[in-house]
Amino acid sequence: MTETAAALEGTIGEPRLMIETGVAARVAHIAGPVMADLGYRLVRVRIMSGQGTTLQIMIERPDGTVTVADCEKASMALSPVLDLEEPVTEAYHLEMSSPGIDRPLVRVSDFRRAVGHEARIEMAVPLDGRKRFRGWIEGVDGLGPDATLRLRRTDARGDEEADVRLSLRDIGEARLVLSEALIRESLRRDKAAREARGEPEEEEVANEESASEAGPRRGPGRFARRKQSMTGSAGKPPQKFSPRG
Repeated sequence: MTETAAALEGTIGEPRLMIETGVAARVAHIAGPVMADLGYRLVRVRIMSGQGTTLQIMIERPDGTVTVADCEKASMALSPVLDLEEPVTEAYHLEMSSPGIDRPLVRVSDFRRAVGHEARIEMAVPLDGRKRFRGWIEGVDGLGPDATLRLRRTDARGDEEADVRLSLRDIGEARLVLSEALIRESLRRDKAAREARGEPEEEEVANEESASEAGPRRGPGRFARRKQSMTGSAGKPPQKFSPRG
């Protein structure tokens, strides 16, 4: 079990620790294998309501990077599968997205890459009656869901212990806190990953600021006719390629 967990860390097959519920879970069950076949990992599925319904699907390569082209490719492959399975019954916008620099942490390898950076943690199972923690990630001990996170709290009061250990299996949600150091490291890692893949340095990458300033892109996408009729217009619901989570 331990050897298996070690072998899976950082790979497409590495399981997520934080998973969705309800309709989002059904979408994740469909999207995960499709993304894996393309060489991507599913990060998170979120359904958002506002001016219409948005189905946001975060993806990444195993090295933690993703490009706008990756999002477009993933959308083209996933759209017809979602049309066939129809996990979301109402009309929706499909948004393929990178996790962003201040990304959610959903796998053990995410926490290992985040050592030295600050994160916000919300526990599904409280520790000593506390559910929310904020602090510097100092390390990860163990493998798989049995691993524990070493966190030096930045939100600790004078009478509270600053150093805590959090069981990864008990974490409900975790996200990095945006900082200049995190941005610099993200750009360095992205550049190194592109060079390792032999991609040109000027390629537009979804988690760079230049991509963020360019705004979301619209892709083709295919939706069932029933869903089209629910939009109240002749056009198809657009898909968005968002650089930020």
